[in-house]
Amino acid sequence: MESPVAAGSGKPPGAILFMCGMNAIRSPMAEAIARRLLPPGIYVNSVGVRAGERDPFVDTVLEEIGLVVLRRQPQTLEELEDDFFDVIITLSPEAHHAALELTRSKAVDVVYWPMPDPTVATGTREQILDAYREVRDRLIGLIESRLVRRDGIAVQPA
Repeated sequence: MESPVAAGSGKPPGAILFMCGMNAIRSPMAEAIARRLLPPGIYVNSVGVRAGERDPFVDTVLEEIGLVVLRRQPQTLEELEDDFFDVIITLSPEAHHAALELTRSKAVDVVYWPMPDPTVATGTREQILDAYREVRDRLIGLIESRLVRRDGIAVQPA
């Protein structure tokens, strides 16, 4: 049976973890977007497989849509204070493999939403920002289509 998150059933899980390689770009973006679009009672967090550094382009493209990433440094799985999640949404192959290993003996859905790595973009600052915007916009689309409730109750952005 397919996960409600994968199938877009419209019923959001109670606790969501977004995971990518270094918790510097994709997963913090997803966390900030989900916090805006999902009801306040849903616990949302993000981590990386390994340690990373904050990426200023993330702040730039999120500020364009009125969002701010939490002013914390990227965190790894080992730094998580709470490890109970209904679903782990992985955004890179490395994170997906790590999540499957982590949840081997747990009843946690692991869903893979492949996201491009915008750090490989070259060109002008605006061309690089466009790569980050593409990731941001794909995450918005996936979160809206697969996590936001569709039961007649509008989930208003905060």
